[in-house]
Amino acid sequence: MALLSCAGIRKEFGGHVVLDDLSLDVAEHQVVALIGTSGSGKSTLLRCLNLLERVDDGVITLDGEDITDPRADPDRVRRRIGMVFQSYNLFPHMTVLDNIVLAPVRVHSRAPQQARVQAREWLDRLGLADKALSYPDRLSGGQQQRVAIVRALVNEPRLLLLDEVTSALDPELVGEVLSMIRDLKESGMTMVLATHEMGFARQVADRVVFLDGGRVIESGPPERVLGDPEQARTRQFLARIIAAGRL
Repeated sequence: MALLSCAGIRKEFGGHVVLDDLSLDVAEHQVVALIGTSGSGKSTLLRCLNLLERVDDGVITLDGEDITDPRADPDRVRRRIGMVFQSYNLFPHMTVLDNIVLAPVRVHSRAPQQARVQAREWLDRLGLADKALSYPDRLSGGQQQRVAIVRALVNEPRLLLLDEVTSALDPELVGEVLSMIRDLKESGMTMVLATHEMGFARQVADRVVFLDGGRVIESGPPERVLGDPEQARTRQFLARIIAAGRL
């Protein structure tokens, strides 16, 4: 059974269909990269997976539980799902450690001391132990994004969602985040990530999913989807990426 399963997902905004009968399965320990043009539905799908948006039709299951059931408690579901956005969203007046433990303590009622111990463990594992008492403005963009990832990991999620986490970074800082995500992959973390960076998708993903018009057009191993796509629409998309020097 897949860790995450989407069946027939539909989402509209003001009559505009953003996700159209989309189905997707993600196995445990798998890394799936979502690619496609802006407006193809990548970010909306991630927001639906984390229940930040409610689907209009279809079913999403996590560990076999229907999390799209109106009776599902979003806060309880989000304890099993971590999400990292393009912007870091760190509170500038709080230290790295305080940023990380804020949600576990205030939202999930975790004991402050326990939350701090777990936060420091994650910071140490991911090479940020010396930044625990620093403020965000003392960190590089890459370090801030890595802290945002640690903040999503502190609740030990079953699934990590990453939405364009390298797009706001200077090119020389992308490697920091890419290395961290590789480490998470090696540790067995299940991830779904949306990205415009094809090299990023090629390096970290087990499977690449090309979205267009809110539908899955093509899905498969990175070397096939990015190197020898079967669908004409995928080939057209990648030709533009290559012309722009991004593959």
